[in-house]
Amino acid sequence: MNETPEPGLLGNQKSLYEHALQLHRLHPDVALSEDGKPYPDSGLHRTRNSWPRDQRRQGASAAALLDAFFARPDATPDELVWAFHDVDVPIHRNDHITAAALRADRERAQETGRWLVRHSTDRCSALIGPALLAADWDGDIDLIRHIGLLSETFGPLAAIALKRRKAGSESLLWLAERTAGWGRVYIVEALCQVGSRSARPWLLRRALDGDALNGYYVGDVALAADVHEAITANDPDDELIDHTGRLLHIMAGNSGMGMTWNGYHSIRRVLDAHVTHLARQHPTLDRYFTAASIAHHLLKSDLTTPNLPPDHRTDLLNRYVAVLHHEDWSSMARAALDPTDEFTAWFLETIAPRLRLLS
Repeated sequence: MNETPEPGLLGNQKSLYEHALQLHRLHPDVALSEDGKPYPDSGLHRTRNSWPRDQRRQGASAAALLDAFFARPDATPDELVWAFHDVDVPIHRNDHITAAALRADRERAQETGRWLVRHSTDRCSALIGPALLAADWDGDIDLIRHIGLLSETFGPLAAIALKRRKAGSESLLWLAERTAGWGRVYIVEALCQVGSRSARPWLLRRALDGDALNGYYVGDVALAADVHEAITANDPDDELIDHTGRLLHIMAGNSGMGMTWNGYHSIRRVLDAHVTHLARQHPTLDRYFTAASIAHHLLKSDLTTPNLPPDHRTDLLNRYVAVLHHEDWSSMARAALDPTDEFTAWFLETIAPRLRLLS
């Protein structure tokens, strides 16, 4: 167990919130590099072994501290800055902590949450801030979304808090554009659950950024954005077509993470529409790789997908391969492929021969 640091040894330490704001000012439109790490408390924060073995007890110690704090009418939020340094504070919503927040006076709980978000120099007490605010249903959107920029640690609670607010969907969309990795998973999942119409264009074109973790929420995106309706429209734009191709590619190899072709009820319609639009697109290397990946999955003998009978699967395979064999697509690929690239070498050795590409 860690020892609580002596206040006199800490100096003028920066709060987690100010750290996030400072980095955001430098890079206002993209995800923070390394999720904003190292955090200001990195030299003091170490991995602890104090988490209870019984997961049902996680957060109980923190809740007890909150109960004791709120029981004292004269207690002030600054007393909590290092109070949680040696106890388990989950990064996700926790029933014990939420119950403690709801037992307290609402206005005082909100005031304490705001103070901890804005001023805490220890990530453990900083996490208590959005946990208190997430227990309520209103206000503090700017505070929540800016601490949410440190998304790997604060994303889960920021997502819950914003999802509950009336204007939270716009802030979730704002955060989704500025998060990556695990942080993006929490935010995009929440955005899908909100079901905001204003978010649909973004979900159809930008939600899947190519990260391996996209697999966890690819199904949420497909269903929340009604991809099957958008891609079967008469004239979808290139960005929507490309994003749909990425969605199909991710689903194809998504076993163990999230939705696969096997669980996507609209798979045949979406594949049919995608290959139709693909045939009219200008060839690029990304489109080539995506189409080849989809075709390779259609070729697999162990493919058992409801709503995709063998004759339809064969037809779709032939159509994808026909696009890939088209002269302008083949010429582009020969000119753009770099055999010294590790992925390209693997593609040329495995997928290309099976589909008889570039032979």
